[in-house]
Amino acid sequence: MIPIALVALSASAALAEAPLQVSQMYYTPAEAEALFLSADDAYAREDFAKAREGFEKLAEHGYGGPDVLYNLGTTCLAMGDVGPAVLNLERARRAGGRTEDIEANLALARARQLDRVVGGQGEEPFSERVALAIPENAATAAFLATWSLAFLALAALRFLPARARGAAIAVSVLALLGSAPLGGVVAAHVYVRQALQEGVVLSPSLPARELPREAGKVAFEVHAGLKVRMLEEDGKYVRIRLPNGLEGWTERAGVAPL
Repeated sequence: MIPIALVALSASAALAEAPLQVSQMYYTPAEAEALFLSADDAYAREDFAKAREGFEKLAEHGYGGPDVLYNLGTTCLAMGDVGPAVLNLERARRAGGRTEDIEANLALARARQLDRVVGGQGEEPFSERVALAIPENAATAAFLATWSLAFLALAALRFLPARARGAAIAVSVLALLGSAPLGGVVAAHVYVRQALQEGVVLSPSLPARELPREAGKVAFEVHAGLKVRMLEEDGKYVRIRLPNGLEGWTERAGVAPL
């Protein structure tokens, strides 16, 4: 059986990482923790349907932190539902989940996909690779810290004796130099979030057409679990781009955005 998260973490620690949305909070923290433990226990008993239901409720009600998403994706994988497995594991990765476990289960999910797209894992844009490698919250906090340090060092010049001003200037310069790449990471996150919309195919089989209408000629077909770029929408259709550059129009309902 594929291991889920929280072998070493407590349920309350996992739920504390969730980006809680007050408008969706139908559970108190105690209720959410009880549901998490119940779903965790159901998974241990291999009652995957009940485990999935519990993790889905947590995600839908504002407790969709990286561990909850990881557990949901892993449960879907154990059930053989590749599309939702990849979707939630990818979301867990973007939320800053434990990379080693996520990548291991993503590899298992990709091995079960029907599509084998050449060039799939090595052609992500540089900005996206940077955004995935460094969590946005950590990059933002580090950028603000170094930027603040630089200006605090400059402000301190007026209060320092002449012999100490050289050190303050050096600290300020080093902090500014350190903040530059961190600012680039933050900018990469903003760019990826706004300009690079990705999605995962959920439908078992989804035709991609040359034109955004039902009468359009089918150019190729994609299957559950494939990660695609979502370029533009036209009615109920969305134009997708495969990792190998192939493009086509497919029904929007069959692709879930990341």
